[in-house]
Amino acid sequence: MLLDLSRFRGDVEHLDRTYPVDAFALAGEDFRLVAPVHLVLDVRKDSRKVRLTGRIETTLECGCSRCLEPFAVPVDVTIDNILLPADQNTGGGEDEREIQEDDLGVGYYRDDQIDLGDVMREQFFLALPMKPLCAEACQGLCPVCGVNRNREDCGGHEGWVDPRLEPLRRLRKPS
Repeated sequence: MLLDLSRFRGDVEHLDRTYPVDAFALAGEDFRLVAPVHLVLDVRKDSRKVRLTGRIETTLECGCSRCLEPFAVPVDVTIDNILLPADQNTGGGEDEREIQEDDLGVGYYRDDQIDLGDVMREQFFLALPMKPLCAEACQGLCPVCGVNRNREDCGGHEGWVDPRLEPLRRLRKPS
């Protein structure tokens, strides 16, 4: 998924590509792709500065933070990224420098190549909700028995007492 900038002849290149789910290495992430990724992108190259504008559409699957059941998260995001050569970031070396406020909206590329996979992966993370919920009214798991309260009623455990605290309860004098 590398975009070779050295092959660009004009100021603007238009890309319309669809990538299969297995094109992305997302092992170990909190989500997975369940639909092909459709990328529509305009690449504008002005000297060494590159601007990517377009749209990404796909569907992700992640676990609900209350009931842990997987659910689909549709992704339809707009991209507007500015990329500069990596040597402008570090002054040509690998030494570190302090990030300025102007650097916050800027990405970097190396060797006249942009990894579109990284650009799309970043958008996947940004599209995920901070606290993913399968439904706003999700009741989650019972903290006592662990049953999914959306599917079945566990009978309630309002009077449940932790058995480890039983010796302390016996020490308390009846009032």
